[in-house]
Amino acid sequence: MTKRTFVMAKPDAVERGLIGEIVSRIERKGLRITAAELRSVDRALAEEHYDEHREKPFYGDLVAFLTRSPVFAMIVEGPDDSTWELCRILIGKTQVTDAQPGSIRGDLATTTNENLVHGSDGPESAEREIRLWFG
Repeated sequence: MTKRTFVMAKPDAVERGLIGEIVSRIERKGLRITAAELRSVDRALAEEHYDEHREKPFYGDLVAFLTRSPVFAMIVEGPDDSTWELCRILIGKTQVTDAQPGSIRGDLATTTNENLVHGSDGPESAEREIRLWFG
């Protein structure tokens, strides 16, 4: 059974011209991108995307970051329920100093505040984010 998840190249990745590198890593892993869109993010979408952080002090910075320039949003499909986990491994740990070499963040990110890629935390968040971004 094929399962899907949500992955996004954030504004810093788009600005640095890393969409192709990110897509290539996903595809080399054997995962398929079944939908993708380069899009500017309005404030309402950014706020909804980061809703779980609404009460945290860094929430405003997250919203400002996501709306500063385009993102590349993707639906990624894989062979089973671990598709979201495979993507998280490819992406690397959130803290770039903890991200393993070979991961996107481990190889390409230099700061945690701008760590290039977002990946869903699990099957439920993946479906929520896919609905939010792709309808």
